[in-house]
Amino acid sequence: MLERNLTLFRAIIITVTTLTLTITITGHTKPASEEGAAYEGSPSGIDPADTKNMITSEGPAMTVTAFNDSKKIFFERCAGCHGVLRKGATGKPLTTDITRARGSAALKAFITYGSPAGMPNWGTSGALTEKEIDNMANYLQHEPPVPPEWGLKEMKDSWKLIVPVAKRPKKKMNNYNIDNIFSVTLRDAGQIALIDGDTKNIINIIDTGYAVHISRMSSSGRYLYVIGRDARINMIDLWMKTPDNVATIKVGLEARSVETSKYKGYEDKYAIAGTYWPPQYTIMDGYTLEPLTISSTRGMTVGTQEYHPEPRVAAILASHENPEFMVNVKETGKVLLVNYKDIENMTVTTIPTAQYLHDGGWDSTHRYYMTAANKSNKIAVIDSKERKLEALVDATEIPHPGRGANFIHPEYGPVWATSALGNDNITLIGTDPKKHKKNAWKPVEVLHGQGGGSLFIKTHPKSKNLWIDTPLNPDTAASQSIAVFDISNLKKGYEVLPIAEWAGLGAGPKRVVQPEYNKAGDEVWFSVWSGSSEESALVVVDDKTRKLKKVIRDKRLITPTGKFNVHNTVHDIY
Repeated sequence: MLERNLTLFRAIIITVTTLTLTITITGHTKPASEEGAAYEGSPSGIDPADTKNMITSEGPAMTVTAFNDSKKIFFERCAGCHGVLRKGATGKPLTTDITRARGSAALKAFITYGSPAGMPNWGTSGALTEKEIDNMANYLQHEPPVPPEWGLKEMKDSWKLIVPVAKRPKKKMNNYNIDNIFSVTLRDAGQIALIDGDTKNIINIIDTGYAVHISRMSSSGRYLYVIGRDARINMIDLWMKTPDNVATIKVGLEARSVETSKYKGYEDKYAIAGTYWPPQYTIMDGYTLEPLTISSTRGMTVGTQEYHPEPRVAAILASHENPEFMVNVKETGKVLLVNYKDIENMTVTTIPTAQYLHDGGWDSTHRYYMTAANKSNKIAVIDSKERKLEALVDATEIPHPGRGANFIHPEYGPVWATSALGNDNITLIGTDPKKHKKNAWKPVEVLHGQGGGSLFIKTHPKSKNLWIDTPLNPDTAASQSIAVFDISNLKKGYEVLPIAEWAGLGAGPKRVVQPEYNKAGDEVWFSVWSGSSEESALVVVDDKTRKLKKVIRDKRLITPTGKFNVHNTVHDIY
């Protein structure tokens, strides 16, 4: 197991944006090798052609053509880890003070052979030619190209109110059990599939932004908000006879997060989106997506207190305790409590935690926000009621919880669990400071799964199972299957279910990703994710028996990844 995990750590860029089997950017699609698919950082949603070149005299001589070719490679392959401005995130900083000191020869070797810390071997793998590597080494010694800003004018120019509120249905116009609808990301198609969880039939395929990252629901459960990596938001009305878009907006050039207000009295009133570029968040009218106010996240990092020009907004959660959004600022390592009670006089509370913040979710009481600072190997615990940092908890190596998983441990009481990218650890953290005070905010147990490369962990209040995927593990036996623990007998270890085999597909990576429960908590859905030219599928498993229940196959299900059940998403059940 140790050897497998060391191999994994060398083979993949440890990044939370690694969901890529093909590289699709600005209309261009480049198939990635199966080996490369496991570690390539996701391409940026920014069009390299829109950036301003910074070819300076201090760097090695380059033609404009060579510079532009290298810029395109950087945005497609490197920006997700090193940042658009190369200030570093999950990847090392590549600013000119560092790259010029290293020199061309060292940079060429680094790009060619990679490093044990996770840098891919772009040269020896054949992903880049010798000439491309030469150009990249020179390119990195010039100042990074700067993308354009994106403000209120650009947002309003992109905003489309397709169906005004007054013209929308006054009551539900379909017979679907909306609470059990699934929004399924069709990543490389730039679409989502709405699937009826009762019948398993596709309701509609809806065009969205590029490489959809997440779907979120309004508090009422009527409106679905989908955000792509190109920062386009689609607002979908589930009351329509055939649910479809009622509004769209582009809030920037690259993004990952969207959320809606859930505090009593503010249900559905506001939506918020955070962007990677420009580094900012935007509050919108929850019914129309009209942009109302924009706030920058540029500022000082935790610890060293250095200025960072590109602190990207990662996860956003809506507080149940106050009229606030919990906003993760990745590079600065700060959680912002954005109070929307009066957006004309908006107040923001800043809570320093650790770098680099990414994803997380609530504990079972919906009071404590558990979020991964994955480069620091920490889980930050924020008390949303008292509005303060409760604890920083160790969780190695590179915790990647998704929303995490809440359950009652037979010995330690309520716990929240995270899996990891860099090893097989499944860390269980105590979350009950009242009845289990000695266990609160501590790793009470570390389980061991199939290996590293996990992206999501899941359970349900009505289930006795804990499911862990490993889609980024280089071993196909792990990436094409799922591990499941019996919560009542965790020491028994895990059972492996051959999800990809059950799907009955042909050739392809067939990575099994993201367990998601139906409303009743008696079914678990998995994506079997292959390339855009290969067949993918959804596999439904009976949670009680762990037996195959249904395979959903349709030629329109292109690269399915994330799945979001309406009821569970509205009520933060995980």
